[in-house]
Amino acid sequence: MTGGAGFIGSSVVDALTSSGAPVLAVDDLSHGRADNLRDALGSGAELAEIDIRDATSLRRAFSAFRPDTVFHLAAQIDVRKSMVEPALDAGINVLGTLNVLAAALEVGVRRVVNTSTGGAIYGETDVVPTPETVPANPLSAYGLGKRTAEEYGSWFRRSHGLEVLTLRYGNVYGPRQDPRGDAGVIAIFCDRVLSGQRPVVFGDGKQTRDYVFVGDIVAANLAAAEADAPAHEVYNVGTGTEVDVLTLAGAIADAAGVGRESFAPELRPARPGEVLRSCLDVRRAREDLGLGEPTPLADGLRRTLGWVRTLPPAERTA
Repeated sequence: MTGGAGFIGSSVVDALTSSGAPVLAVDDLSHGRADNLRDALGSGAELAEIDIRDATSLRRAFSAFRPDTVFHLAAQIDVRKSMVEPALDAGINVLGTLNVLAAALEVGVRRVVNTSTGGAIYGETDVVPTPETVPANPLSAYGLGKRTAEEYGSWFRRSHGLEVLTLRYGNVYGPRQDPRGDAGVIAIFCDRVLSGQRPVVFGDGKQTRDYVFVGDIVAANLAAAEADAPAHEVYNVGTGTEVDVLTLAGAIADAAGVGRESFAPELRPARPGEVLRSCLDVRRAREDLGLGEPTPLADGLRRTLGWVRTLPPAERTA
């Protein structure tokens, strides 16, 4: 599990260890937290502090652990950073992925479940919700890097027989997402509403996203790992529901029990590289992987707010 100490990765690790599977979590701890793995480390998981750009250390760890399945979640996820530091983004998301795929091939891994982005990979399109058949046309270096990593996954499959299955996520949110981090508008908004501050919105607030709860992402990863001969290489994972940022802010105010007028967004100029509309057609994943109905946004927001309330002040944005 690369990125195994991150908020998504550690959630998948918990699910795997609860089923009795041994897990090696690989993470450089630049954003992930060892504390996220506190329970898993006592239940069959190990943590290796490795940067996926370090091919030698990665190969050594794979060789020692001999995994059957690799979940690749380690990534640079900040769209803004990718726009100003594209080489850094590509170094992690493209070259790092190449290292993961090469190490998996070397030790005979059965399947790699690769993480990509549905939010950034399609770019601006008139087809919303967007199915996997729409050509990728990313606006950001982040989306371009993820698309390139997908292509390398396909190349490893064609050239070397390594089975790579890619999941393109919507905008993931939920417990363990860092309100101080470089992504995750819901975690940030939850922190601000609990701190009595207004949310900051870049642009007019009418831009839309497909917000998917982390528990649904965990279920998708497990289903992708276990699926018998899936018919496709790429699957969208989201809700199929388009939500604009202003509506999201109102829903968070409702979940927190505060008046919407007191949580009215502060608007700032739009940022480059951000897509205006993003919502995923998820029928393929539901049919092929057997995914159930997504967690309703209101339920996911309540659970996320409950987690943010547990954070000490030093780990909050305020």
